[in-house]
Amino acid sequence: MRPSFGKKTFDMGKGLLKLSVNFIRFAIIAFAASSLSGLCAEAPSTRNPYEIQDDKFPLTRIDELVFKRLQSLGIKPAQLCSEAVFVRRAYLDVIGTLPTALEAKEYLYDQNPDKRRLLIEKLLARDEFADYWAMRWGDLLRMKAEFPINLWPNAVQAYYRWVHTAIKENMPYDRLARELLTSSGSNFRVPQVNFYRAVQNKEPEGIAQAVALTLMGTRIEKWPKNRVTGMSAFFSYLGYKSTSEWKEEIVYFDPDKTNAPAFGEFPDGKRVMLAGKRDPREIFADWLINPGNPWFTRNIANRIWFWLLGRGIIHEPDDIRPDNPPSNPELLEYLEKELISSRYDLKHLYRLILNSKVYQLASIPRTKSPEAEANFAYYPLRRLEAEVLLDAICQITGTTEQYSSPIPEPFTYLPEDQRAIALPDGSITTSFLELFGRPPRDTGLEAERNNRITPGQRLHLLNSSHIQKKIEQSPKLRALLSSKSTPREMVNGIYLTILSRFPTEAEVREIWAYSRNNSGPGREALMDLVWALINSPEFLFRH
Repeated sequence: MRPSFGKKTFDMGKGLLKLSVNFIRFAIIAFAASSLSGLCAEAPSTRNPYEIQDDKFPLTRIDELVFKRLQSLGIKPAQLCSEAVFVRRAYLDVIGTLPTALEAKEYLYDQNPDKRRLLIEKLLARDEFADYWAMRWGDLLRMKAEFPINLWPNAVQAYYRWVHTAIKENMPYDRLARELLTSSGSNFRVPQVNFYRAVQNKEPEGIAQAVALTLMGTRIEKWPKNRVTGMSAFFSYLGYKSTSEWKEEIVYFDPDKTNAPAFGEFPDGKRVMLAGKRDPREIFADWLINPGNPWFTRNIANRIWFWLLGRGIIHEPDDIRPDNPPSNPELLEYLEKELISSRYDLKHLYRLILNSKVYQLASIPRTKSPEAEANFAYYPLRRLEAEVLLDAICQITGTTEQYSSPIPEPFTYLPEDQRAIALPDGSITTSFLELFGRPPRDTGLEAERNNRITPGQRLHLLNSSHIQKKIEQSPKLRALLSSKSTPREMVNGIYLTILSRFPTEAEVREIWAYSRNNSGPGREALMDLVWALINSPEFLFRH
């Protein structure tokens, strides 16, 4: 029996990773071959599998606005990404899921010149689209049953199902926002009211802060006090009362609430009378979702750009303010107008961005200018989210993830066959998700999610029994390596499964050299290859 997978041991006391000489050599080769950051700027596309030269690619209005800005700054945009990069990127960005080896292979062999657009349409219609984006919205809307949000299981499940259905059915975004702001009723039976229950500070000012952050992309704690007070007034008539059912709560408009202000003030400075029979939340919602509102449309257009491109036109997306201007005002204005003209069809905005040449640029910059990133001269490298990474490892190995917390306060249980991107409750977690930066969903800030690589994460991927068992006991890999395929076909299958591309000839030569077998690598060498690729930057990062 091998002492440990890939002949590696880890001395926890000294923190030193020890590998056999051969394995070190092979790991370095594999890492270098799949390291995006190691490629030199302006490397010709014939030398790497990540980019192509295609000046015939049609320009969209987005491209015109971005490239015009880059030209004025003297910045060259990156080359167009290769088809292998695009299929992987599109799957991860649109549905938070890796393409299977068969899906990647079929796309790469497809000769249709319009196949990128067709793939985007196919992914927007997949069930996983709602799963993945309900996860992202769950972060913003604080979907969490336990402390400190305390929505409780029944409520968080109802809330998640409502958001998931809204995304799946492509509910117009202005309607979604209005329902979140104006709904009243039981938190179990009217899921939208959990928007208010998920706010830790239920005083009018605390609610106003949550509304501004989520639906306007701004932090009102930085506003003058009188401006905060004016907006908070719209939420001063909100009431809460419990029922005989455990943890059920009614959220309602209470027109007789004492000490509630008679006037409110919109963020644009306009005052309005509140005393009367109409719920002030409806008055605020009417103002907010009006197409002429300077915050509402700008926030969601900027946020979707941030989600797909890794950086907001206004950056950070949770910090829209006058002294934090957009890097490309014309681009943001264009996206806003498109969203309004489409009646707040968010999928329309996804299509515009995904089909642009800007989105489809390679991740290899052609300049070292710091302004290149801020002006979208290339696609930025980003580590996979914790949930996406866990699902990807399970998909690659054909395994499932089952987890029960050792301490039942709060008890967390991840059932077998549950995909991590489809978890409805931020309280349901695992040690892997915690280690890899899944957000606690306490604040609704994008910054709660931590996608930076840490030493602990590297050691887990390199040396944990968790990953080792998934690889060594993988029914999917076992079937691949025990088939009647040739060694080259097995290597192709491994690359397609993990990296969604075929290996380069240079990589194949190094694999054969590592195996020291002219007829091809054996099972042990191929399992080492799997381990090395899973630990490579090309697998761990969006690119």
